[in-house]
Amino acid sequence: MEQRYVITISRQFGSMGRSVAHRLSQILDIDYLDRDIVEATAKRMGLPVSVISEEEERDKLKFFPRMYPLGIGVPNLKDEIFEVQKNIILDTAARESCIIVGRCADSILRSHENRLCVYIYAPYEARLKNCTDILQMDAKTARRMIREVDAARDNYHRTYCPGWNSPFDFKDIMLDSSRFGIEGTADILAAIVKDKWK
Repeated sequence: MEQRYVITISRQFGSMGRSVAHRLSQILDIDYLDRDIVEATAKRMGLPVSVISEEEERDKLKFFPRMYPLGIGVPNLKDEIFEVQKNIILDTAARESCIIVGRCADSILRSHENRLCVYIYAPYEARLKNCTDILQMDAKTARRMIREVDAARDNYHRTYCPGWNSPFDFKDIMLDSSRFGIEGTADILAAIVKDKWK
């Protein structure tokens, strides 16, 4: 009998971790949550999607919190967004098998019995090539994004994941996507899931 399970995917910028998650969702025929979390967060908070997206983009490029006048005793918007997204992640994992990309899901779901926490990485030159060839960035922008987005993701984990010290914490498996490609990496993960929970 198939069990309910959840896969979390954290990734280095340019390692194509989001593409791996998308392909894995097709193989396993389960949903993967990424931008869906932004839309659900906006709905729960009664805010436009653009506001949530803007705050997430700000996190990627600048590492300081911004205070919003949402009322006395209300934490800043970044903290509110995290709490809402945390609840969405917990609710979804309790309800159905799914793949969740980023957003500290590996830490949030570390007590979930049927979980596979994955870290997708690749050597710098492979990531740079992915950024220029697949994501269509110029080399200067790609180098800046690799540096800044990786730093922002690390900072986000330090802020919201107690006990987090490095990208390898809370992970069950780490895969170099440059070795196996998007398809191969997804195939490896699908084989693990099918062997354990299907």
